[in-house]
Amino acid sequence: MEKRKKSRRRKLFIWLLIDLVVAAALILLLLHKPAGYRPVRPPAGADPNERRVHRYITHELGRTFYNGAQEQRPFDLTVLENRLNEAVAQAGWFEDSAGIRLSAPAIAFTPGRMILMGTADVEGAGFVITVEIGPQMAEDGRLNLVLEKVKVGVMNVTPLARIMGRKMYRDRIAAGDVDTDDWRTKIAASLFNGEPFEPILPVEDKWVRLKGLDIIAGRLTAQFVPAKEP
Repeated sequence: MEKRKKSRRRKLFIWLLIDLVVAAALILLLLHKPAGYRPVRPPAGADPNERRVHRYITHELGRTFYNGAQEQRPFDLTVLENRLNEAVAQAGWFEDSAGIRLSAPAIAFTPGRMILMGTADVEGAGFVITVEIGPQMAEDGRLNLVLEKVKVGVMNVTPLARIMGRKMYRDRIAAGDVDTDDWRTKIAASLFNGEPFEPILPVEDKWVRLKGLDIIAGRLTAQFVPAKEP
């Protein structure tokens, strides 16, 4: 009888040890900081409550986009990863939702993909969220944003993220509290429900269509052509 008790205690101890090791491994995986996550820090002395638009957005990207649209000619808009991250940092972006604070965003361009990263603070614990998106242009000219991968730390949670995102999107649509013509709704529909959309944008009294995307390491180039009002 005594031997059985000792054997049972030993087994319980071994299983407890295994549980602790697994729990520790999961925590380490979740808290892992990807090597490619290097958010640009706001300028020294910047007011954290002040959100400013970087000159790269207004004077370079904005000017190129506006002039190209007004001249009604095909044009390219090239976005550099390092300059875009400087603009994001200066904007002081952060978001609070359901007790989770999202901050320190970073954007990376790799061949054929856009990678969005940020820190999610949950009760003092910081988790790095990584979202990989693969834009695809359909033959009919519509754009589809494919949710390729979602990770927390180094843990791949893509299937769960797709299911949750699809459910949230469909619940919002069913409730009728979203504008289906809003760009944010179209992007969500593409990411979570696989619905491509017409990438046509208004620029004052003119319209342009996104014709193609070329994404390489550190750079995204978007090709635009004149379009008619949809």
